[in-house]
Amino acid sequence: MGRVQRAMCAGMLGLQTVVVFLTTPVMLSLTDVDTVAALVVGLGLTVACLVAAGNMGRSWGGGLGWAVQVASIALGFVVTAMFALGLIFLSLYAGSWFLGAKIDRERAEREAAGPEPEPSA
Repeated sequence: MGRVQRAMCAGMLGLQTVVVFLTTPVMLSLTDVDTVAALVVGLGLTVACLVAAGNMGRSWGGGLGWAVQVASIALGFVVTAMFALGLIFLSLYAGSWFLGAKIDRERAEREAAGPEPEPSA
């Protein structure tokens, strides 16, 4: 992963951390899910977002980020709004993944081509 791709994906996961964290009180107050299960799922997914964001530079960080996206959508079976929010964050993460890779690739190509000539006055 390039620097821009890592930064963009980590940023999206950082934003997603807040949303996933806030699903925990929703699960506790608006669903019939057991308290312990709600805490484990909500806080566990929150920690997974943070771990993935912090480890984007490692080979497994990006894969964990994709797994978080799948888990966020699956959380929609408990908190219905997470179907929509999970799809939104999946789109943002995928956009960060592919656009960041494109930016990194184009930057590397530009640097490999060498410095641009100075325009003559």
